[in-house]
Amino acid sequence: MKPPAVKYARAGDVQEAVALLREHGADAKVLAGGQSLVPLMSFRLARPSILIDINRVGELDYIREDNGSLLIGAMTRQRDVEISRTVADAVPLLPQALHHVGHVTNRNRGTIGGSLAHADPASELPALVTGLAGELVVEGPKGSRTIVAEDFFVGTFTTAMEPDEVLAAVRLPRLPAGTGVAVEELARRHGDFAIVAAMAAVHLGSDGSVDLVRLAASGVDSVPVRLHAAEAVLAGAQPTAEVIDAAAATVADSINPTGDVHAPASYRRDMARLLVKRAVAAAVERSGVQA
Repeated sequence: MKPPAVKYARAGDVQEAVALLREHGADAKVLAGGQSLVPLMSFRLARPSILIDINRVGELDYIREDNGSLLIGAMTRQRDVEISRTVADAVPLLPQALHHVGHVTNRNRGTIGGSLAHADPASELPALVTGLAGELVVEGPKGSRTIVAEDFFVGTFTTAMEPDEVLAAVRLPRLPAGTGVAVEELARRHGDFAIVAAMAAVHLGSDGSVDLVRLAASGVDSVPVRLHAAEAVLAGAQPTAEVIDAAAATVADSINPTGDVHAPASYRRDMARLLVKRAVAAAVERSGVQA
């Protein structure tokens, strides 16, 4: 299929993009990498009146460290983030998660901000940002504001951004050196959206106990889910098989999956528990200090 006829405008900077959004209202869509929006338009699932192209907004394309955090501009291509040494040193979970996002061809074009603003609850990047307590920086007519990830994603394909706001950047806290990370995902094929995915970051203290743990899951609710209850079981404990099992057992009550053509809700619930268990065990094994 082909997308319906649509008007087109190219923004030269963030302020122009915001002005165009304010002029055209909720019927406008921002075009970044287009890896999600263009297929939706082709299937007539999205019918914007105008596309506002921000590909020339170079001020949103950067990767840098900032006061103990990793700051990534919304127009930064996913592949650039995936191969960045700065990213690998600061947040090693991010390159691992990006490896599961489509294929290299998609990641060459897709942007960090586009995936986050699309807010697909099965997508890897929203889950990662939620699990790591990231923050989203948005720009609008009233200036800049910062939204914590658990407040940013409010429903399937829905965020807390206003229609006249643009996602400008994502901020992720730097993980301590020696943090073990892992991504476990169930998908029909590599590159497909996850049926269920789990992500873990675990750091062990000198005594082998867990002194930092971040867990998240995707494909299990209308929004990406940070698994606070499982984190609470692991925090301060020796990560034995029994403790990891106990943490994974809390997952069923922390998620609200729905069934679809790919899997019933009960299967997603069982797989979430299993993948969290695998992700935590792998992250512990990869951490700098072994239990």
